[in-house]
Amino acid sequence: MITRTASSKRLSGVLSVILVATLLAAQSASPTFPNPGNSHMSREDQRALGLQAAAQVYKTMPVLPDNSPETQYIRQLGQKLVATVPAEYSWPFEFHVVAQKEINAFALPGGPMFVNIGTITAAANEAELAGVMAHEMSHVIMQHSAKQADKAQWTGLLAGLASGLAGATLGGGLVGQAAQMGIQFGAQGLTLKYSRTDESQADAVGAIILYKAGYNPQAMADFFQALESQSQGAPPQLLSDHPDPGNRSQAIEREIRNWPPETYASNSPAFEKVKAQAMGVKAYTAQEIAAGAQSGQWAALNQKNGAVFKPTGATAANMVPPAPSTGAPVPSAPAPSAPPASPAVSLRKVQPSQKLVATDLGRLKISRPDNWQVTMPKQQGDSLRIAPQAGVVSNAVGYGVVINGVMPDQQNLDIDEITAGLVQNMERSGDIKSVGKPQVITINGVQGRSVAMQSQSPFLNPGGHPQVERDWLVAVPQRDGSVIFMVFVAPEAEFSLFQPTYEAMLKSVQF
Repeated sequence: MITRTASSKRLSGVLSVILVATLLAAQSASPTFPNPGNSHMSREDQRALGLQAAAQVYKTMPVLPDNSPETQYIRQLGQKLVATVPAEYSWPFEFHVVAQKEINAFALPGGPMFVNIGTITAAANEAELAGVMAHEMSHVIMQHSAKQADKAQWTGLLAGLASGLAGATLGGGLVGQAAQMGIQFGAQGLTLKYSRTDESQADAVGAIILYKAGYNPQAMADFFQALESQSQGAPPQLLSDHPDPGNRSQAIEREIRNWPPETYASNSPAFEKVKAQAMGVKAYTAQEIAAGAQSGQWAALNQKNGAVFKPTGATAANMVPPAPSTGAPVPSAPAPSAPPASPAVSLRKVQPSQKLVATDLGRLKISRPDNWQVTMPKQQGDSLRIAPQAGVVSNAVGYGVVINGVMPDQQNLDIDEITAGLVQNMERSGDIKSVGKPQVITINGVQGRSVAMQSQSPFLNPGGHPQVERDWLVAVPQRDGSVIFMVFVAPEAEFSLFQPTYEAMLKSVQF
């Protein structure tokens, strides 16, 4: 959500200090995420299948409760990785821990991910564990499971969704149909089968995630290589599910060779603490888990331990900001100062009129929908807002535009440096995060920067659940050295409905 102050007070006194610490030297281009393309299955259907399969995991495998230290840590690390993925390619990832000794991890279509205790204890450091998770996330991002089945198979698979997994047994019902896309329940628990081409692509995308999260992408290859060298006889399940695409380490090295140099983090006190705790967790072998699944042991145990599957989606409650460089965990709940979310507002009450009216704001002129009101700042540091009356609650803007400006204390800073300072300061507030790199945008002949960001909407979605909000930051430099910035706001699910109006408003701007 964007409040009336829009971070300008926080920026005014410290922007120059922050910018000194940001990247001041020109670097070669950072890596960008590839377009995953399309599968025969919609995002909604992939998400539905993933949730159904995740619910089955809770019935057939021992899962740690949400409040366990291991689950809390995995979720915090997971969301640090999620924060690097552009919104248009991301999914509502959820993270869970399975009390299984074998080394494995899997991510289901739509975002549910499960990490074995054995994987936590086997990783040499946080970077290696993050590498496994980034690799699994990449399979979801690139929709590899969804692309395995052809359109005819999806027809039968989706028909199975209607009946759900409540009556499914191992090898039958929807579980049997899920095998069509490489999802299998068996002696090793739930596994997903990928081709070597899928593996190469997951390595490449996982390397980008690691790099943007501050980890050395080579850590992913290091973990797979360590497993190969340590395995005797049958390979670990992780290697069975993820065949070596060939020269994994060399391929990743080539991938990252021309990326801008970074100072990578490899470990954290939080990882060391959780790894030590994980050593003491009661874990089970794959054979024990398969036997317990047949008898219903795990469904009863999970229920007793409070490990109940409750899909949360991509809400601000689990989209925590990246952990500090010290490795200390960050809370997974929204900041206490955030107002409670209000009931969903009718789209009819907030939808912008097609008629735009010119409005003189002093430093700039802008056209706005004639059914949206202009609210001037009440005191220095406050923002001006253009929003429908129903789109504002508790001084938080859920639909509309917030406008403010900043004058850097330090001279000779370019728009990239100032934008980086704006973004970094907003992220440090803990209630908003960037989900993409700044892009060039031209406003009234002036070259500015555009950044996609996310926060929690002050409005619940129609189903009564928290929802993610898109916050589109546009920063434009002025001749006197100041920067005017605008934040265009709407829930992520509805942003495309408002974007044409926001773009028209930007085209109308005159300084």
